[in-house]
Amino acid sequence: MKAVVLEAFGGPEVLQYLEIPMPEPNAGEVLIKTWKTSVNFADIKNRNGKKSKGNFPLILGIDLVGIVEKVGPDVKNIKKGQRVIAFPHSGSYAEFAIANEQLVFPIPDNMDTDIAAASPIVSFLSYMLFQNVGRISKGETVLVHSAAGGVGTTAIQIAKLLGASKVIGTVGSEARKKTAFEAGADEVFTYEDFTSNVLDVTNGNGVDLILDSVSGKVTEKSMDCLAEYGRLVHFGNSSGELGTFKTNEIHSSCRSVLGFSLGNTRKKRPYLLNEVADQVIRFLVSGELHIIIGDEFPLHKVAEAHRLIENRQHSGKILLNVRG
Repeated sequence: MKAVVLEAFGGPEVLQYLEIPMPEPNAGEVLIKTWKTSVNFADIKNRNGKKSKGNFPLILGIDLVGIVEKVGPDVKNIKKGQRVIAFPHSGSYAEFAIANEQLVFPIPDNMDTDIAAASPIVSFLSYMLFQNVGRISKGETVLVHSAAGGVGTTAIQIAKLLGASKVIGTVGSEARKKTAFEAGADEVFTYEDFTSNVLDVTNGNGVDLILDSVSGKVTEKSMDCLAEYGRLVHFGNSSGELGTFKTNEIHSSCRSVLGFSLGNTRKKRPYLLNEVADQVIRFLVSGELHIIIGDEFPLHKVAEAHRLIENRQHSGKILLNVRG
């Protein structure tokens, strides 16, 4: 089968399009014929060595849409021929991938293939950040950092679906505001002076819930516009910086700082994703949730897709067509 293989850390040029042996599913595993996958920022970190342990050769990619080709022993709930989205452990930049049965989710025939390919990470993550971790309540005000990206544009919509009264987004430039507004944000600001702007549009009260994937100074400044009893959910470190906050910023105001990793949850508590999958797939099929897709590349041009994301030149999700 064809796959994009990583044999050393580095820039996009280390991504090699090669012929490799087909994997076989073990007990509890499923072999999936990949149709399309998406490029996530975690793939960039894995490629340059900031996240991966370097067990080469390595195939990147953490989600996909495809057809079940074969099931291993003891697989009970997934059948050959089913159309699925999945989080494979063997990497999704390949014509076939292996996933644990618990991380394979059947989808209906009327679910759009591109939406299915773009949705797993951003929709599962956004839903869990709001519902499971941030415990959003109807009528609350939300701030979503990095609001023009794949997670950001999805999180804006999920917030509205779960009852947020106002959703504010932050972006890296004026040009990226349009994407966040199109996703449904009520207000969008650049990171410069976002704290004062957020306070202005919330009558000085601040927001009830903040999704922060940036870290560093953005995290620190976020505490200045988090309302009493508010929750800041930290789930990424795209700035590469470490942020700090003081303990007296939390206890007397009854505010919380919470952490979450979808990757760690897939590894250690995959059963938590079953309920999430049911709700997210309903949102997607009904059209209530629309995943914004920025661009698509054939698998052999994956390096171009990585450059686009790494240079912060994309909006929405970037897809890879494995068989195109």
